[in-house]
Amino acid sequence: MTRRTDTPSAWDERTQLVTFLDYARDTALTKCEGVSAEDARKAPLPSSPLMTVCGLISHLRWVEHYWFQVMFLGEEPVGPLTEATDDDPDPEMRTAVDIPLPRLLAEYQEQSARYRRLVSEHDLNATAKRPISDGRHVDLRWVILHLVEETSRHNGHLDVVRELVDGRTGV
Repeated sequence: MTRRTDTPSAWDERTQLVTFLDYARDTALTKCEGVSAEDARKAPLPSSPLMTVCGLISHLRWVEHYWFQVMFLGEEPVGPLTEATDDDPDPEMRTAVDIPLPRLLAEYQEQSARYRRLVSEHDLNATAKRPISDGRHVDLRWVILHLVEETSRHNGHLDVVRELVDGRTGV
């Protein structure tokens, strides 16, 4: 069982931000505990055919890649992000049903550890190499806050999908 806490070990800004991002990440992992391979691939919402447990975990993994590596560090996108189009803006969700959930979870956890190190090595005021859509360069603090919001929002989606595919609630 994944251990979660939203109470930081110290009250400085960095520790609080990292604690909340880790709490949101750990909540996503907890919501996946015990889901069957079949249920992890089910899309129970007719209007959202990409919304599966696998798809949501893959999306969280690739969203972090995008914000930390592509936007903040200025690297080129890799993996399914290179396949995004106007007609298929979230290929990481579509292709995830072909990847076993344990592998997706392991990749997400490994990547989270790398990004914890990245955050520890940069000042919160450091600005992203690439601008957001309005031309501004956000700082690392904004990236972390954005990922807390993004991960938490998708945890709500995981709640709904999980309840519809196997009845589990309350995580």
